[in-house]
Order: sequence, then structure tokens, then C-alpha cells
Amino acid sequence: MLDPELLRRLLRAKDRVDAASHEAWPVARLARVSGVSEAHFARAFKAAFGLPPHRYLLSRRIERAAALLRETDLPILEVALQTGWKSLGSFGRTFRDVTGEAPSDLRGREVAQAALRSAVPACFQAAALRPHLTIAVSEKRRRGQGPRGPTSPAGRQ
Repeated sequence: MLDPELLRRLLRAKDRVDAASHEAWPVARLARVSGVSEAHFARAFKAAFGLPPHRYLLSRRIERAAALLRETDLPILEVALQTGWKSLGSFGRTFRDVTGEAPSDLRGREVAQAALRSAVPACFQAAALRPHLTIAVSEKRRRGQGPRGPTSPAGRQ
């Protein structure tokens, strides 16, 4: 059980990430916002919210990017830059690792299904589309590889 004061401090940091997920949020910066040491912050954040700080930030970025891809006609590069990535390549690779599809594939599928979604409340849509990051992205990549690398060209990400 976390101390209520510590939980309040952690929520302050989490709120800052939610408000500006496109910014760089290293653990040191988040720990300063919370007023605790870096190691204590990282342990307490994971205990309180179930994800390490970096994975939480990554899930917010992917969630925002998916929303922009669904709801706007912005170029994919612009979506990547607006959601905090520095390059299109790292955005595309990470997006595919987390969601299982390329950003352009998501956009194409979403355009095709737009009429069907109009009958579903937005809160249910957001919950269904939230990325699930229970393991690290790099671990997901390793699980898709055999002893000599990706099992097939399609497995390469």
C-alpha cells in the first residue's frame, strides 16, 4: 500500500505526462516533479499504476498517435512528430510492435470502418483501442525471433 502523500505526488507526475506526452519525460524529470529520488519514483510508479514510467509514456504516445491517424488527414510523419518521436522509422517500428499493424494500415482500416463506429459511445471506443503494454516492446520483438533472428520476412519489424 502506497503512502497517500506519495500517491498524490505520483499522480502529479502522471498528469504532467498525460498533458504533454509529446515532450521528453525521463525518469529524472518525473522524479523532480514528484519530489522523490529517481529509483524510488520508478519503483513507486510501477507499483501504483502497473507500468514503468517509460511504458506508460509510450502507451500515451501510441494512443494519441492512433487517435490522430483515425481522426485527421495529417501525414504520418506529422503524426509522429506531434506525438513525440524524432524519426518516422522509430515511430513506425514502435507503433507496429505495440499495435500489430503499421500506421498506414491502421488509417486505411479505420477509414473503412468509420461508419460502423458511429453507433458506439466514444468512451468504449477509447478503452477498446488503448494499447496494452504489459511487456517491454523490445521483449515483444525478441519473442518474435528465433535463435537466428526473425522467423520470416514478415516477422522483421
